[in-house]
Amino acid sequence: MDYTVKQQDKYKFIEEGEGEPLLLLHGLFGALSNFRDLIEFFKKKYRVIVPLLPLLELDIFHTTVSGLEKHVNGFIDLRGYNNIHLLGNSLGGHIALTHILRHPEKIKTLTLTGSSGLFENGMGDSYPKRGDYEYIKKKAQLTFYDPNLADQALVDEVFEITNNRLKVIKIIALAKSAIRSNLNEELNQIKQPTLLIWGNNDTITPPFVGREFNKLIPNSELYFIDKCGHAPMMEVPSEFNEILYNFLVKFKV
Repeated sequence: MDYTVKQQDKYKFIEEGEGEPLLLLHGLFGALSNFRDLIEFFKKKYRVIVPLLPLLELDIFHTTVSGLEKHVNGFIDLRGYNNIHLLGNSLGGHIALTHILRHPEKIKTLTLTGSSGLFENGMGDSYPKRGDYEYIKKKAQLTFYDPNLADQALVDEVFEITNNRLKVIKIIALAKSAIRSNLNEELNQIKQPTLLIWGNNDTITPPFVGREFNKLIPNSELYFIDKCGHAPMMEVPSEFNEILYNFLVKFKV
């Protein structure tokens, strides 16, 4: 199913369904397809919102976790959302954490899956390797327990990005910003109920990262999914949606 991308001022987003806002933040190589099953399931019960993060459109000075958080905050203010169920995957989780620490007042719950912010394995010192399709394919496959989920369309997209010199510079800037922005000492400030959904086979933010988030965020609960990598909402959507729904329904008005 294709979704209509709306635009208001500089912000592009999709919005499906009605009810309390469920706002989804994608990762570094994220796309709407990452959340397709989640959107289809939850749009019957919530207003599902996916801002298209300008990962490669910001000037280099603002190509940071903080710069992307400011974009998200501006979007939330412009749209007037309140009582938000905020969910982030990978870099999107890091942005969500930064946002809830700076602007907790509009956030009702937080969900993280494969989030950076404490520790993440990068794509390696030699990444991004321009012009080497097989190398990029193997790196993309590491996102998943089942490497076949890194289909040609996804690999082609990553390959195109990594063959553009300016985009590569911005990817490196974001990766370095994520490493510098370690939130270890701030996570105890999060008061909202927090759900952590982790793949047991995540090699990018391994299971110990989920356990550490669980230890540091006071009101958090952690679920592991077997045979699942860094993007559970893509790889095991039914199980992911069930865990998320059972969590969110506890806080529905």
